[in-house]
Amino acid sequence: MKDTAAQVTKEVELKLELAADAADRLEAAGLFPGQPEIIRQYAIYFDTPGHTLSAAGLSLRIRRNGDSRVQTIKVKGGAAAGLFVRSEWEREVESDDPVIDESTPIPALMNDKAGGIGPLFAVENERHLWNGEAVEISLDRGRVIAGGREAPVCEVELEQKGSDPATIFALARRINAIAPVRLGILSKAERGYRLLGPELTATKAEPVRLDADMATGRAFQEIVHACLRQFRLNEPLIADHQDAAALHQARVALRRLRSALSIHKPMAADKRAGILNGELRWLAAELGKARDLDVLIERAAEGPLKARLMDERAKAYAGAIAAIASDRARAVMIDLVEWISTGAWLSNAKGRELRELPVREFAVRTLDRLRRKVKKGGRDLEELSDEARHEVRKAAKKLRYATEFYASLYEGKRERRRHKRFLSALETLQDKLGILNDLTTTPELLRRLGLMDNPAAQALLGAGKKSRLLSDAAEAHDALLDAKRFWQ
Repeated sequence: MKDTAAQVTKEVELKLELAADAADRLEAAGLFPGQPEIIRQYAIYFDTPGHTLSAAGLSLRIRRNGDSRVQTIKVKGGAAAGLFVRSEWEREVESDDPVIDESTPIPALMNDKAGGIGPLFAVENERHLWNGEAVEISLDRGRVIAGGREAPVCEVELEQKGSDPATIFALARRINAIAPVRLGILSKAERGYRLLGPELTATKAEPVRLDADMATGRAFQEIVHACLRQFRLNEPLIADHQDAAALHQARVALRRLRSALSIHKPMAADKRAGILNGELRWLAAELGKARDLDVLIERAAEGPLKARLMDERAKAYAGAIAAIASDRARAVMIDLVEWISTGAWLSNAKGRELRELPVREFAVRTLDRLRRKVKKGGRDLEELSDEARHEVRKAAKKLRYATEFYASLYEGKRERRRHKRFLSALETLQDKLGILNDLTTTPELLRRLGLMDNPAAQALLGAGKKSRLLSDAAEAHDALLDAKRFWQ
């Protein structure tokens, strides 16, 4: 049998998740040309007991297609939210035992530990494949089996074959019009590893991996993809469990997205960016109605008032879930991936110099600018109006997100120490300003719920607490300004 050295290729695909009944509807619609090739697949994924390959950003599988077996090694680190661009090494193999030689990256990665690699989990799948001239379409229905647990897989993969990636997104919109789809952000390998781990909980922002010499435009893409991934990972917990922590983290992801658009506006200022920002603002506001009630309920004592707030929470979550599932929300996610990947901002002459600037230089400028804004806005913080103090809070959030976006650019020992202290001071300021903001917005929320005259609601207004909170916030502001800048 032919056993050639592994071939390295670049794979570009858009992954879309959908429900099983939607997949049936999509296939019956006749959108794809001709009859599909039906391929029954069984794949075994391999790693060490300590998941060494996964930690290094690699996945290793052997997939059976009929009587043939193909071994594939993929670089997971190239996966973005929805759009996957990654290197992969493929070769035919004779059995279910991996062939690990110098034509793959594994020996160099693992030194003498490659012998510890063994089977970890499996994927059973039925693939319906349409080979178009510009796009290869795969409709997968299957399951991932790992550690005594399993999870269904139902997704469409659109792989670019022509030179124009716009064809993928045009087809994605046609699919979405027939069968509701959401951006797929998990490979089958990631699904397997997640099954081997603990029960899923709300996902906080993951580190964004940037290189100091990376162009700022490319770094901007990585940041947006990371934010989209955080949002999508929290979506199912909101829809299935009305999880308060997941809803909060989904809103954080949307705020981070909007902050990224604002921070990088000088290089990406086109009409499309403004439209996308507006849609993200709408979605965040829809989720915010439920989040406001979660915050209020945390402060409410047991009794009739809390029971009433819980009823209102159920209504708010129904609205949030409907918003997430809406055509509008699903469309903006596809639109955002297309814009960040192929939008006009990438060729706009006006922003070219900034796009090509090394990201570390851009980070220094950005962090200095945002720190100055927090410093100036927070002067005499105890005397500020609620509106002016809210502007300081928004500026502090943007500085916080920039501090997190660019953290991987500052990994020297002193830089990491300063980053930790700076971020801690910034988080403290955010917490104090957030509590003050809650006190400011609570009366309007109670009025909207018709509860302002409820005696039990008066305890939620925080009477007598504001003065002390203002003093604490001013101290936190001073502490932030005293913290050494990690980027200098």
